[in-house]
Amino acid sequence: MYVVHCQDKPDALQLRLDNRAAHLEYLQANIAHVVMAGPVQTEDRSGMLGSVLVLDFPDRAGLDSFLAVDPYARAGLFQSVTVLPYKKVLP
Repeated sequence: MYVVHCQDKPDALQLRLDNRAAHLEYLQANIAHVVMAGPVQTEDRSGMLGSVLVLDFPDRAGLDSFLAVDPYARAGLFQSVTVLPYKKVLP
């Protein structure tokens, strides 16, 4: 399992919105790998700054392949992507 934190490029809200439906469809089509996913919001919750995903893949190569073809990644939305191995303990 992995935690993925994607930080959007500055001033990329419209790029995010333009690709959001395709991104959500992609996650739905691969829901067996998605433990949880959602946007990181501004402090006042009026905008989106990035994404956090917890994804279940047996290895990093599979995860990297999955991330590479996500519509957000293909659109060039992210300034940075941090991937960390994750072990769920609770609940």
